[in-house]
Amino acid sequence: MAGASVPLGLLLLGGGRAESPRDALREELLLSPLPSGDLAATFQFRTRWDSELQREGVSHYGLFPKALGQLISKYSVRELHLSLTQGFWRTRSWGQPYLQAPAGAELWVWFQNSVTDVDKAWKDLSNILSGIFCASLNFIDSTNTVTPTASFKPLGLANVTNHHLLIYAVLPREVVCTENLTPWKKLLPCGSKAGLAVLLKAERLFYSSYHSQAVHIRPICRDASCLSISWELRQTLTVVLDIFSIGQGKKDWSLFKMFSRTLTEACPLASESKVYVDISSKDQENELLEVIPPPLSTHEAAVQGERKTYAVYDLLNPALFNVSRSLNVQLKWKRPQDGCYIHFQPAQDRRRPHLLEMLIQLPANSVTKITIQFERALLKWTEYTPDPNHGFYVSPSVLSALVPSVLAMKAVDAEQSPLFTSLFPSSDGTSYFVRLYTEPLLVNLPTPDFSMPYNVICLTCTVVAVCYGSFYNLLTRTFHVEEPSRGHLAKRLANIIRKLRGVPLL
Repeated sequence: MAGASVPLGLLLLGGGRAESPRDALREELLLSPLPSGDLAATFQFRTRWDSELQREGVSHYGLFPKALGQLISKYSVRELHLSLTQGFWRTRSWGQPYLQAPAGAELWVWFQNSVTDVDKAWKDLSNILSGIFCASLNFIDSTNTVTPTASFKPLGLANVTNHHLLIYAVLPREVVCTENLTPWKKLLPCGSKAGLAVLLKAERLFYSSYHSQAVHIRPICRDASCLSISWELRQTLTVVLDIFSIGQGKKDWSLFKMFSRTLTEACPLASESKVYVDISSKDQENELLEVIPPPLSTHEAAVQGERKTYAVYDLLNPALFNVSRSLNVQLKWKRPQDGCYIHFQPAQDRRRPHLLEMLIQLPANSVTKITIQFERALLKWTEYTPDPNHGFYVSPSVLSALVPSVLAMKAVDAEQSPLFTSLFPSSDGTSYFVRLYTEPLLVNLPTPDFSMPYNVICLTCTVVAVCYGSFYNLLTRTFHVEEPSRGHLAKRLANIIRKLRGVPLL
């Protein structure tokens, strides 16, 4: 028995020398303040696998998701790009996006040259992806599928010239919800338990102006010589958050305010985990940025033709968690002492109105326009006034100004001055206080037809009265059977004769 154990030990040692395909994970979070005052948060999780799925018989998967790996191997997929987007990116207000995607669901795939029936492979692939991501990709058919010839070039190793291997489809009416986010997070090596993925809280992500999640799979070069390839899975998620609503009228933000969570550690399987905060001073000449805690390093890069400066927080750096056990990046706007102050308090339905206060210094002979966007909402029928067609009044705006005085007057005791001059006292005679009010604004809201309830009441009462009267008459009336009286035969004969003669009847 002792001699039989030696070959077994050698067999185990020999099997242990086999090297498995190497894989690596990088995770990044980019926080970018937008020109409109909103904030864009872009998550990127990149999983790289040094393996050739089409050539090697892969049976063991590490960081790379097995469901996607088997899908690529079975249907000979060269590249796969899938995006699920809710909302539309407002380029005029937010600038150019880092990752653009159309509203709804978008899917485009490059197949290998070995695929003979591209249409069948495309149909099977879309059905499987529909089940993986809980999306309506099974509704993709020939009516919404095209084969571009000039657009959508391969993003990875491009040696394909046959455009018949490219299929593109869009479902604009696809609605993105939590059912699509949950399977997307399950593809991450750490899921949503550690790393940057802990911030992916569905209640916060979908309470945003824009939400887009995507999956990109492509082959890339393994090294500089590019003698062998690796597979790259890049999962991206972009949200645009309304800072004024989250921050209660302030532009300051933090990770906890946006996502209701903070970062405590990096993903244990990640080789790189960083948070980038855009602290560039573009279009912010009148305001200064302050990032808390101070970053350990900064990074400058040219992005979309502009020079950007980023504050970098490396979650794998132990010095980052020396002071606190969690990382809550905060960005505060510091205004220089130029007399400018803006306070905005958003409204809450049926609770409080909007409040916008601005302290500005206006030059002489100038025109200042202040606009605010709003959306009309339908009222409950009990909230309308007795004369709803007249409209609803919006309270007037208030303008408080300290106007320079033409005359230089000496300061006078308020008790000795007339009453009409002592309501708004001035410390000196160089200026005087003025408060102006604008006209109230009359807004016409959609008004329902209040005559319909009257018509319904009249019709209902008529139907009830007719039905009730008929049933009441039938239930309360008494019927009696009267026997015909005898002895009137002579009278009847006489009436018949008188009728023939034209004489009045008896």
